[in-house]
Amino acid sequence: MPASCHGALPKIKGDVDLTIALAGNPNVGKSSIFNHLTGMGVVTANYPGKTVEVNMGKANFDHVKLGIIDLPGTYALGAISEDQWVARQAVLESKPDVIIMILDATNLARNLYMLLQFLDLGIPMVAALNVVDQAERQGISTDVEKMSEVLGIPVVPTVATSGKGIDDLIHTAVSAAKDECSCKARRTTLAYGQDIEEIIAFLSARIAHQLSKIPYELPPRAVATLLLEKDPDFVDLMSGTDSGKAILAEAAGLAELIETKHGEPAPIRIARERHGLAGSIAAEVQTSRGETSESVADRLWHYTTSPTTGLPILGIVLATIFGFLFYVGSLLSTVFSDLWAALVSPVMESIIHLLFGDSIIAKILMWGPDAGIQATLAVGIPYILTFYFIIALLEDSGYLNSVAFLTDRIMHNLGLHGRAVIPLVAGAGCNVPAIIGTRVLSTARERIIASILIVLVPCSARTAVILGAVYHYAGWRPAIGIYAIVFALVTLAGVALNQIMPGESTGLVMEVFPFRTPSFRTVARKTWYRFKDFVFVATPIVLGGSLVLGGLYETGWVWTLAGPLSPIVEGWLGLPAVAGLTLIFAVLRKELALQLLVTLAIVQYGQGAENLLNFMNPTQLFVYALVNTIYIPCVATVAVLGQELGWRRALIIMMATIALALAIGGAAYRLLLLLGG
Repeated sequence: MPASCHGALPKIKGDVDLTIALAGNPNVGKSSIFNHLTGMGVVTANYPGKTVEVNMGKANFDHVKLGIIDLPGTYALGAISEDQWVARQAVLESKPDVIIMILDATNLARNLYMLLQFLDLGIPMVAALNVVDQAERQGISTDVEKMSEVLGIPVVPTVATSGKGIDDLIHTAVSAAKDECSCKARRTTLAYGQDIEEIIAFLSARIAHQLSKIPYELPPRAVATLLLEKDPDFVDLMSGTDSGKAILAEAAGLAELIETKHGEPAPIRIARERHGLAGSIAAEVQTSRGETSESVADRLWHYTTSPTTGLPILGIVLATIFGFLFYVGSLLSTVFSDLWAALVSPVMESIIHLLFGDSIIAKILMWGPDAGIQATLAVGIPYILTFYFIIALLEDSGYLNSVAFLTDRIMHNLGLHGRAVIPLVAGAGCNVPAIIGTRVLSTARERIIASILIVLVPCSARTAVILGAVYHYAGWRPAIGIYAIVFALVTLAGVALNQIMPGESTGLVMEVFPFRTPSFRTVARKTWYRFKDFVFVATPIVLGGSLVLGGLYETGWVWTLAGPLSPIVEGWLGLPAVAGLTLIFAVLRKELALQLLVTLAIVQYGQGAENLLNFMNPTQLFVYALVNTIYIPCVATVAVLGQELGWRRALIIMMATIALALAIGGAAYRLLLLLGG
């Protein structure tokens, strides 16, 4: 098969025959199609100076090797925000053979705006008309053939969550890419108002005549439109040559002509023309059956976004989540730990003693492969796996989006808007992707506030510590108490930051994402994708940390190193000094603190369900988990904070969390003593 006319995408490793870019807004099913094609095995890339990532993967389709670029989810193209800039720049620089634009059939006019922007760039396109099943339930029918004729590009109906239509979509995209290898883009009859088109045509002719090299080899019409929109990137590109400056002068004059005639700046007028064209196309190709009965999904959306019913439902959902975590996590913890202690631990102990006898090496090794793995089975896997499953279920059902709408007004008090709820909730799974997820927020102020609050949100690793130490040994009430303290801390921090930092939160702009029945396959894949990081990354760290702590313990060095911590750990927090040493190890991964503490208890007191209660009392376990929850996030979170906010801000956040953890932990210890804890 001939290679594509643009060549392989350099950033995708390995040879590919064709490159396909996926575009669309964040909630239209783009990630589902990307995951369906690539199987979640992806790499990411960043543009210099930008924090928004582009996901890339490979797929084989009918003996064609495809390179797939998943562009950042956005509602438009341009230089207004990082996600828009990166989406457009990735297309301009990688020159994909075809772009698949995923459209929401239930909100077609809004989605067509960005498709028209791509068409203005003269790039080969295929449209995926997604969620057609939901549209039909709402009484909306789309004439796909007519839509294809009007747009001048192929249109394929799909249901991304079930995979329906995706094979047809990729087949159409591959065919379109091969057709475009002559580098002759399809021509479309789409046009703006007559006067706007005349001005664009005039400027296009001047660009074609005067410029020997057009930026990114775009059609003259594309550059003319961008200059009339006063796109800063293309203005800079054109200002580097005399001929470019002459074009800029003409574009400025034509933009003034548009403003004089229409009474508004040229960029706004062109955007208005594009919105109007998108609306007229949607009206032409879609029909509505009029009165339709409200679907179950619509009723759920209404109930979950109305404050009267939504807040109680949210409370019930949160209570259900924690109840599920408590019950299932505790059950799995007991089962895994008992099975290991009964079936594996005796065999491993016999093998180690057979090889090394009763030497100090044997004792140290028992900390790692034996006690370390048992601690992982007892703490990490049961709670973290369960939590990731719940998060994936909520995401795939669409409930998190309704929570964003429900909490918008509340979030404004924290200097954010409702959309910030999604990364905050994601932070309960892992702070790292949640902080990266703040890129969907439109201002630096919002990203800073959201990132700070995410650091305080207990991730699944810290949840494992709370459940494994406090709930497992002291009961559910103290465990809920820790979450209540942290919730109050997050709220107070958000209110304070909103008052201190200049600026205001922006309005909420999101698509209405309907409820749907979660796909077990999608939920399972999301759960595994997140959980495998723990299996392949955390487990070796736990084993290594257990061996190090074992070496310190068996040689007596643990008491020497724990000594300097005594005034703070023992004197202020009321904890055993050696417990403070495990908190230091937790900077690597938060769950490591409890796993090392469990390991320490197992080695010191042997097997049994009450290991930690032989080592620390319920009050100490409460304070231990509380301090671990609040202070410095793990090194991975610190690294991403430095990347996203700068190392100065990351250092300030680290120091602030240490101070908060010590202050609140010590105060809680003394209060519990006064209450007879």
